[in-house]
Amino acid sequence: MRGAFPYGPGQRQALDELLKSCTEGTIGPLPSGAPDRERWREWGLPDRVGRPWYDVPWLWSESYFYRRLLQAVGWFDPGAWQGIDPFRPFKRAEPDAPETDAELAALDALPTLPEPERACALLHGSLWGNRADLGFRLSAEGAEAQDPVPALVADDSAALWSQLPPGGAATLVLVADNAGRELVPDLLLIAHLLAEGRAARAVLHIKPYPYYVSDATTADVVDALHRLRAAPGVAGDYARVLWSAMADGRLTVRAHPFSCAPLPYDRMPDDLRAEFAAATLTVFKGDLNYRRLVGDRRWPPTTPFAETTRYFPGPVAALRTLKSDVITGLSPATESALVAAEGRRWRTSGAHALVQVALKWPGAEAT
Repeated sequence: MRGAFPYGPGQRQALDELLKSCTEGTIGPLPSGAPDRERWREWGLPDRVGRPWYDVPWLWSESYFYRRLLQAVGWFDPGAWQGIDPFRPFKRAEPDAPETDAELAALDALPTLPEPERACALLHGSLWGNRADLGFRLSAEGAEAQDPVPALVADDSAALWSQLPPGGAATLVLVADNAGRELVPDLLLIAHLLAEGRAARAVLHIKPYPYYVSDATTADVVDALHRLRAAPGVAGDYARVLWSAMADGRLTVRAHPFSCAPLPYDRMPDDLRAEFAAATLTVFKGDLNYRRLVGDRRWPPTTPFAETTRYFPGPVAALRTLKSDVITGLSPATESALVAAEGRRWRTSGAHALVQVALKWPGAEAT
């Protein structure tokens, strides 16, 4: 990251001090003039100042590290570097890669498929991101590899589609994860749902500032839209759907501060809870969002997904490639097969994914 921009001596020194703090020192406070100082106080910073970084919950320390990194490079401070995303060069490289051209060109085969198959292909593209060739080569024949252990370890797709039938008036909330070649298929899925009447309105939640290197911000959404608009064929058609939907309000972009909170979603503020409660379906993308959704802890893998999300105020879904130890909602047979075939590696290799949905849990909070 240091080589991505010509940072000056002050920024380089601040980055060195942050590194030393993480490896040898303790958690320090935010500057007195930090715009989000009060918010971090509410998120537990005063109780953690002076403690080693590895002596606090991992989710909390990860989030605070990225907040301090932005402080070090001048994101929040008045001056020439204010608002400059330190990760932007890495994010921009993906949409401009030759592989992206091939993936977008594959979209041109979609019109030959029935609508349910197109929807499924785009869902799988969003699920797998840049590992899926956007999922556009799915067909009725051979769509799933016939391996002893399936790539998709949990699949509640039928429940997801039950919330988004054609011709409905659904409001979809999608909580995005990464930028670049993972954000593009998220946008394509939204475009399809709007164009085919599976959603009347969509809300895309992104991060209010750079976070976890690749997480999507508003600038990344704009980059992805421009990349789609420049593409020929079906990709360009979907771009026009998205552009029009943003112009007339059917698609809105939200950057809620809690999206960068070091806390699980059961601690969400009231305004965000009300928004999720009003949605027909809220979809959480990616590994970090999954950890925050179910709680960043070592659940027994067979713990029902609906149980870990029973606090959630409305129907909720997770689209996630497995890249961390946190996992819920597996059948005993699937867990046994994964362990027998791969030991513990299946939890973090990114070779497996899941679609999980919780529509209602007995005794859950009323919406």
